[in-house]
Amino acid sequence: MQIDTPETGIALITLNRPETLNALNEQMISDLRQTLDQLNNDRTNRVIIITGAGKGFCAGADLSNTGAAPGSIPGTEGMGQLGYVYKFQEYLAELMLAINECDKPVIAAVNGVAVGGGLAITLACDLRIASTKARFGSVFIKTGLSSCDVGTSYFLPRIIGLSDASDLMLTGRIIDAAEARELRLTSRTVEPEQLIDACLEKARMIRDNAEYGVWMTKKGLRSNVNASSLREAMEIENRTQVLGYFTGCMEEAMAAFNEKRPPKWPSL
Repeated sequence: MQIDTPETGIALITLNRPETLNALNEQMISDLRQTLDQLNNDRTNRVIIITGAGKGFCAGADLSNTGAAPGSIPGTEGMGQLGYVYKFQEYLAELMLAINECDKPVIAAVNGVAVGGGLAITLACDLRIASTKARFGSVFIKTGLSSCDVGTSYFLPRIIGLSDASDLMLTGRIIDAAEARELRLTSRTVEPEQLIDACLEKARMIRDNAEYGVWMTKKGLRSNVNASSLREAMEIENRTQVLGYFTGCMEEAMAAFNEKRPPKWPSL
């Protein structure tokens, strides 16, 4: 895995097993979880972009991984195969939670195939921008198992709707970048050579907003997508806005507007 800082406040994570289309083995899952934790706690970092090396974004779990055995992930030493496989499933699922619950917005720069766990990574991200070479699929049903895997049955219906999610998950078919955009799975499609620049452009727009505003917007969206009522959602919004009033950001926004300059947001 490769970590770069292409611009101030923006981190670029590149999944770097191109020979396997960046399939997830134990080491990559561990590295990615640790990196997300570090970046989440880094006050200088404001936005995270995840992409893949080579032709793929991520082909999901590495089913050919000969090193997958008890002891290869924490807490599985001496376990039998059933215990190990269950722990591995949880270990992979925790990666999607780490992406989704990260305080910093995460953008998926989908450069190629994103299937199975790779699709789940993109779904856990806040935004998905795709290359014209991107391909998406909830393909685990093709192995005889369920397509309800590592968050897919939670995220996908919320993003594209239940009917279209059912179509993709029950058939396991692969869709191209054009259909993904039509389904609103992605927010933008660009040529391959424009993908990182397009993600950086979006990341800048996020980074240049107040730290408090971005942080609380992500938390509010993640909370209110599961709100049981409009009133419950508004209660969260009300508290967030009242707290924000005391950050000094509104005063700075008005001063910047009057002085015709970019805001200099107060630190939290």
